[in-house]
Amino acid sequence: QVQLVESGGGLVQAGGSLRLSCAASGSTFRPYTMAWFRQAPGDEREFVAAEHRSYGNTYYSDSVKGRFTISRDNAKSMVYLEMNNLKPEDTAEYYCAASRSVILSQIRSKGAYNYWGQGTQVTVST
Repeated sequence: QVQLVESGGGLVQAGGSLRLSCAASGSTFRPYTMAWFRQAPGDEREFVAAEHRSYGNTYYSDSVKGRFTISRDNAKSMVYLEMNNLKPEDTAEYYCAASRSVILSQIRSKGAYNYWGQGTQVTVST
């Protein structure tokens, strides 16, 4: 099992930047595919970004591609989400997720992840 704790959320003006961090503990980190999802009030939890455990390839939703970057530091058991040029529609609770068994066709599916953090709030003002 792995425990996930997010940090780095906050209030930022449109056009600004934030870096979210997710600390993993409780299990060897390298075998896990790591992802970020977000959920705005009244909306479904949606995929933001992921990095596959085996290939190191990264995947992004169309809405964040070119603005957000996912990265991981296996030595520190950390995953990051660098968010640039933030927009008000990026406002949401952001969740870190992990799984050892995600296949590429399911990497954007929240059902493929069995470990979740508690979330960190990101609010982008106009």
